[in-house]
Formats: sequence, C-alpha cells, structure tokens
Amino acid sequence: MRFIDEFRDNKIAAGLVDKLNALLGKTDKTVTLMEICGTHTMAISRAGIRRLVPKNLRLVSGPGCPVCVTDQAYIDKAIACARHKDVIITTFGDMMRVPGTRSTLEKEKASGANVHVVYSPWDTLKICTDNQDKKVVFLAVGFETTAPATAATVLDAEKLGLSNFYILCAHKTVPQALDALCSDPQLKVNGFLCPGHVSVIIGGNAYAKLAEKYKTPCVVTGFEPLDILQGILMLTEQSLSGVAKVENQYARVVTPEGNTRAQSILYSVFKPSDAVWRGIGTIPGSGLALKPEYEKFDMEKIMPVELPAAAVNKACRCGDVLKGIINPFDCKLFAKACTPESPVGPCMVSTEGTCAAYYKYDRS
Repeated sequence: MRFIDEFRDNKIAAGLVDKLNALLGKTDKTVTLMEICGTHTMAISRAGIRRLVPKNLRLVSGPGCPVCVTDQAYIDKAIACARHKDVIITTFGDMMRVPGTRSTLEKEKASGANVHVVYSPWDTLKICTDNQDKKVVFLAVGFETTAPATAATVLDAEKLGLSNFYILCAHKTVPQALDALCSDPQLKVNGFLCPGHVSVIIGGNAYAKLAEKYKTPCVVTGFEPLDILQGILMLTEQSLSGVAKVENQYARVVTPEGNTRAQSILYSVFKPSDAVWRGIGTIPGSGLALKPEYEKFDMEKIMPVELPAAAVNKACRCGDVLKGIINPFDCKLFAKACTPESPVGPCMVSTEGTCAAYYKYDRS
C-alpha cells in the first residue's frame, strides 16, 4: 500500500539505526528527544523503536495527548452538566473513562445520564435537531487538529439557527505548550519531534520562533516507523552539530504555512486564552475561547455548575510523565493500581496516552 509499505521497510530501518549508532558512537553525550504527539508515542512503542536506538539516545514523551492534559476540573464540569435532566452530552470516546474528582462520564452514563459518543462534532447537530427540548453539549477537547472542526460546527449551528447547541471548550494549542516546556528548568530536551497532525493545520513555520528562542531543534515527523527513525536521525544530527532549526520530515503532508483555510475558520470563532494543562498548570495563551459574538454557544456562560472540592491522587504521576521528567515505569501505581481496566490517571485511559502505550508494548 502506497505511503504505508515503503515506510515499514526493515532494510531501510536498519540503515537508519546504523547511522544513529555511528553518530552517537562518537560521543559520550546523551541526546534526549521528546515526541509531542500521542500518536507518535503509540507508534514508537508499537514499533519497538526505543529498543532499536543507541543507549545514549533517550526518547521521552511530552504532553501530546489532548485527553491526558485535560484538566480534572473540566471533567468535573462535564459530569455536573451531564447530571442535569435537560442536558445531553456528546463526546469522543476517549473522554468517557477519564477520571474526574469522584466519577467519570462512563459511570454517569451507567447511572442514567444522557451521554452520547460521537465521531464528529457535526453529529451533535443532528442530536440537537432531534431533541429540541434538551440542551446538547459537545465536549470540545483537542489540539489544533480538531479545533477547526469545532469552529466549523459552531458556524453551522449559527446558520441553522440552533438554540440548543453548546460546547464546553477545552481546546489547546501546541506551540505555547512547547514554550512552557522549554522554560522548565527540570526538563533537559535536545530536540522535539513535532506533531504531524497538528502541523498539517498550523504548518512547520509555527515552530521557528521556538527553535530560535531556545536553540532547540524541531523536526515535523510522520507516523510510520521510518518517518520516526528519520526524524530522530535529523534531530540527532542537528543536536550534535549545534544547529537549531525547523526541518520537515513529513513534507508529503505538512507545508510550511499549514492549512490556511482551517486556520481562518478556527480564528473566526475562537480567540487565544489561558488554559490549564493537567499535571502542568496554567499556560498563558495556550487555550481557545469563543469570541464574544459566539459566546451564546458557551455552556459555561449559560449554565454555571457547582464543582466538588478538588481531590487529586498525589500518587499518580501523570503530570511528570506528561512533562517528560519520568517514564511510566517510575510511577509506583503503573501496572499495579493503575491499569487500562482500572485507570487512576488520564495517561492510562487514552489510546494516545503514554502510560497506555508503555503498558501495552513496553513491559516485556
């Protein structure tokens, strides 16, 4: 299959690993690279790439799973909304089992809450039309990859005159999070594997200021094993030669300027705002909020809810995993109290979560 089979060639993979061994065999330096996308995290674990690369090449995972970085208070808000009899919640499936303070959406649904799993925000519009006596709330979670679709759905709801469509927004933007990571003295990263899906929207140029400001190499990378190995090689070459620039390994999909049409739709509806990242804290300008002319679709504006007192499980170290400070094996709960069947933290829940990836592929 084109664009699949040629990026899974074992001989080419072996050649890329040989080049990495040759580069890193000449130095005692440890090169630490962080992948930002949760899909990269899963692909790296599934392909066994950590076991292929030299020992002085350290691969760590960052906050690239939008479900994992969704603040616990947001989950509590969604649960509080779901408990209202006149509310229908629509959400992507990954959000169902993410722990709030005392419950999950899955448990609320089992207790009778009207919670629907959808595959697109547009599915919510039909539910609105079929249930005009209900407030229908879409849980708008995701990075720049999914935010334009939410924006377009808001525009369509406006055109259709739907008065019962709302969103609970937790959209976040990636470059600001990378800036926050680079500013963290605990984190020592020599380069970033930048997310392919996000970069389709925002373009490779979005990382240029970051590379220049922090002298940190950035490579936009695809998701097949050879994509990732080539991206790792490109970053390693930059790091060892003292170069810090943006390169685009994923040029077959990502352009320097990105999808300008999607960007236009996104920022016609949303404006930048501060956002809380679970385990990391508030990152200025890293969120998206509805512009004043669209605030009538904001569930928080029309139906404030009471939230339980926050009760974070201090033993769960998802925050340190999301910042690349530890790997999942360093958490005492991993694969013991915290498993995919009984997750304690969001990194074990999501199909893109670092803990879920390590649990499934890296325990042997």
